Amino acid sequence: MDLEILIKNSISKAILTNFRVKVEANILLLQPTKSEFLGNFTFVTFSLAKELKQSPMNIAKTIGDSLLEDLNIVDSFNIVQGFLNVSIKNSVWFEELARIAELGEKLGNSPANGIKIMVEYASPNTNKPLHLGHLRNNFLGFSVAEILKANGYDVQKTNIINNRGIHICKSMLAYQLYGNNETPESSGIKGDHLVGKYYVKFDQEYKLEIKALVEKGIGEEEAKKQAPMIMKAQKMLLDWENGEPTIMALWTKMNEWVYAGFDQTFKKMGVNFDTIYYESNMYLDGKKTVEDGLKSGVFFQKPDSSVWVDLTDEGLDQKLVLRSDGTSVYITQDIGLADKKYEDFPMQKSVYVVGNEQDYHFDVLFKIMKKLGRPYADGLYHLSYGMVDLPSGKMKSREGTVVDADELIEEMEATAKAKTLELGKIDGFTETEANELYETLGLGALKYFLLKVDPKKRMLFNPAESIEFQGNTGPFIQYTYARIKAILRKAEKSDFEIALPKNTIELLPIEIELVNLLYQYPSKVKEAGSNYSPSTIAQFVYDLAKLFNSFYAELSILGEENLEKKQARVVLAKVVGETIRHATGLLGIKVPERM
Repeated sequence: MDLEILIKNSISKAILTNFRVKVEANILLLQPTKSEFLGNFTFVTFSLAKELKQSPMNIAKTIGDSLLEDLNIVDSFNIVQGFLNVSIKNSVWFEELARIAELGEKLGNSPANGIKIMVEYASPNTNKPLHLGHLRNNFLGFSVAEILKANGYDVQKTNIINNRGIHICKSMLAYQLYGNNETPESSGIKGDHLVGKYYVKFDQEYKLEIKALVEKGIGEEEAKKQAPMIMKAQKMLLDWENGEPTIMALWTKMNEWVYAGFDQTFKKMGVNFDTIYYESNMYLDGKKTVEDGLKSGVFFQKPDSSVWVDLTDEGLDQKLVLRSDGTSVYITQDIGLADKKYEDFPMQKSVYVVGNEQDYHFDVLFKIMKKLGRPYADGLYHLSYGMVDLPSGKMKSREGTVVDADELIEEMEATAKAKTLELGKIDGFTETEANELYETLGLGALKYFLLKVDPKKRMLFNPAESIEFQGNTGPFIQYTYARIKAILRKAEKSDFEIALPKNTIELLPIEIELVNLLYQYPSKVKEAGSNYSPSTIAQFVYDLAKLFNSFYAELSILGEENLEKKQARVVLAKVVGETIRHATGLLGIKVPERM
């Protein structure tokens, strides 16, 4: 039963009957009543006052009286300063509990809608290991994809690996000059970390060269261009594009080290991809598209042979799409990739999960694809998210001041272990089971902390705060789930049938509050999908866990003497547990069966 639709339709009918004004039900706003007021649904009447030429109080009273007459699901109403709070009959909430219990973990899922969406995330560069910023990106992309699946979309998760370009050549050049044939095996260093070591080395040597040139009286900007390290790196990029064998061999070797390292980290993160693209395979497609666009007049050439697009009529400026020496720029491969993605997976929408420092880049890209007349251009969307800061400040990869993803995950697991042992929550666990729990808690804490913040907001990551077992944290939600599973195991051991009583029983206020919150879950999943915002799910599942713990503290479940009340409470606990598992699954977070 969709209670909201019933109430909206009845409100629309009441307005027409009593005020002779037609207001479509689908534009009426109905919201859950705030916990400090009596009621289940609230209708705000202020927006109608001018059109109906009545005070909000009179409108609320008239509609409230009509709802009581028209709908047998309505028990009562009250008015607080023009806010009409509607209470639903106890028997209706019992029916809702039965419906929710029957749906189980399908509660938040919508049927397939036939619409294809591609979600692109991760997009790492093969010159360094993944860091804290990549964690937010991957967790956000994976979660958005899972939320869209729950909303009935056909979702393709994809990753573009940026494995070519000047930044890659910087690591290669430093390795060529200083590597002494070091390998991951000989050094004992994970492949992506080893390559990242030489990216930092390049920057160190480059800065020394700039300093030396400046001391000779050359201006800093000119010194940056004349420094031998950058000139050698640029020469290496040209050699790569020309297919010079020794450079190609070095590039292949170092990239394979990085791919192997990435795979280990992605697996540890618990994220995956349906398709993986490589920039090295895309940039030529992009160059071909630019050449075609040049012929059709979408692009234009300057006297130095560089190719540009003029976006001044779009409120932007002119944008370089091909250098004068014929080498591609970053947007060149994105143009080719956009076409390739659509060719492989003809989607109605394509979501790019990329930090907000690339807002301008994607604004340009999407406008270019529209100018090129691509059928998918209107469905391109940049999910722009804020950066992650630490108490120590902003991270810089080239200076080696980033928080490494592998190390942070290990640190979170170690912290989870220490916290769990301190609280004594692993009685009866084998060593393997305990280690699995530490991993589940550590990664869950990290994911939840990064996902509970609205994606658009810049955020400060606090590892110590994230691992707490109380408050708005992953471990608090995981512990609530484990508590529910313990209740259900005890019920099963006592041969108690986990099923609702055949007769409708009177639910207490906190039980109704829980059922009402569960009832809202499907709309929260839809809201999270519409806004590409896992934080909506994170807030919901925290509210659910918090309310369940209040319910657990206020009422006895297995100790209840009345059999029918006991049955209803055990079933209520069960569906809360199922909903927590479904919601945390949308966030990519595992929940432990016991703690």
